[in-house]
Amino acid sequence: MNKLNFKGSAMLNPTPVVLVTSKSKSNKLNIFTVGWISTVCTREPIISMGIRPERLSYEYIKTSGECVINLPTKDMVKIVDYCGVISGRIEDKIKHFNLQLNKGVSISTPSLQKSPIALECKVKSVTPLGTHDLFLLKVLNVKIDENLLDSNNKIHFDKANLICYSHGEYYSLNSKSLGSFGYSIRKKNKAPR
Repeated sequence: MNKLNFKGSAMLNPTPVVLVTSKSKSNKLNIFTVGWISTVCTREPIISMGIRPERLSYEYIKTSGECVINLPTKDMVKIVDYCGVISGRIEDKIKHFNLQLNKGVSISTPSLQKSPIALECKVKSVTPLGTHDLFLLKVLNVKIDENLLDSNNKIHFDKANLICYSHGEYYSLNSKSLGSFGYSIRKKNKAPR
């Protein structure tokens, strides 16, 4: 298979797409869409997020030192798209969509009731990179809809109907698993000798 070479580009696809709620010092709320986000550490739990400094949420998150990462579902894709193109300086997007909020547990910023999974985060650091600044966020608390848990409290993300972003388009993630971590080396159970 022949491959063409392109100049260096952030072409890592697909990526998670999330709705981030934030709060100003004067308690104004905003919501915006982020596609540049990833897990970077498990202990302590750290998420990285790239935000353009001109975004209103950048100001809110940097000054408050906190935010909530809300994982959206496929029925929220219009909200995700709208909140990615309309500025909170122009419109109250929470009011526009009549979004219900849940009070924060570990922080004062609320989460979206409609989102099945919400990660309450504190800012650990901010590093200027170029078009975006890198926020490292420590996850303090995770809210998960109880209908995603089985009787053993195992989380079934496949039931959440989550979405992702790939090169300008949104995709549903509700397909069947192709395998679980470590399946390629797991030994089959052998009958005792």
